[in-house]
Amino acid sequence: MFSSTLRQKGRAAFASASRSFSASVRSSALAGKKSYAVHGSVAALVGAACIAYDREDEKRKAESLFGLVRRKEVDRAVEEEREKFAKFWPRCIMILFGPPGAGKGTHGPKIEELLGIPQLSTGDMLRAAVSAGTEVGKQAQAIMKAGGLVSDDIVVGIIRDRIREPDCKFGFILDGFPRTIVQAKALDRMLAEEGSVVSKVIELEVPDSVLEERICGRWIHKKSGRSYHVKYAPPKSMKTDGAGKPVPESMKDDETGEPLMQRPDDTAGALVKRLQGYHNDTVPILSHYKPTGVVKSINANQDMASVWKQTLEALLGGKVE
Repeated sequence: MFSSTLRQKGRAAFASASRSFSASVRSSALAGKKSYAVHGSVAALVGAACIAYDREDEKRKAESLFGLVRRKEVDRAVEEEREKFAKFWPRCIMILFGPPGAGKGTHGPKIEELLGIPQLSTGDMLRAAVSAGTEVGKQAQAIMKAGGLVSDDIVVGIIRDRIREPDCKFGFILDGFPRTIVQAKALDRMLAEEGSVVSKVIELEVPDSVLEERICGRWIHKKSGRSYHVKYAPPKSMKTDGAGKPVPESMKDDETGEPLMQRPDDTAGALVKRLQGYHNDTVPILSHYKPTGVVKSINANQDMASVWKQTLEALLGGKVE
């Protein structure tokens, strides 16, 4: 939900307060004092300082340490803290950039899990809006049925609706939007109306000469977006034929066992056109955001551990040991 630095500070505060309060809570219980509400609220708020930055297991830590804390008091305090952070802390609005094969499908979900905010795909949002029958979804459906292209205004409207959902309260990651300067400016206007701004732009850099091998060897799990590569990150199930090429039937997702697929445009010929579009239309967006100081470029032409370490440093604003 927030950076690891904030979570570490939360844990430190939690540990310090635990030592101070646990003795008094237990001594009150031994003395027969019925001050459960007072101690419960103190313990819950202390726990919330850490829990708001982390996960459900931290809530259980608070409850087990303070045996007198009732769960409903912890839940209420945690929710109050979350509402406070959602209202007063800067909302994390991130755009993830990179050419085809740069590693967005690999590192995007890791960023999503680390920060506790959803990664939003334009295509997924569009399909969800149409399926839900929202006003902008109906507009988009009518245009697509007529064979037209969905306008930027409609796409921005779909994003506006999506980021108002509860899971986007603390922020979100945009993947696949904006693709042009016009879209970037439309996004900025929409966020300004919401009282927000783009707070981080992560660019994964890979030379064009390296991308062909990456693209042509890529397999994906359609439902989750998990990405594999026959050379760099093969699925556990992969088998090869006599020529060393993967047997398609053996390509299965590690987590679900479901079949993997290759995108129709993951070919050398299609890559040339896709890269041309990326450089002509998408890269100028970086220049649009650079004056605000939010753009961080990552050398994605290295091993995955090094790419992830550099990504963490970009997110934290400092070195990671």
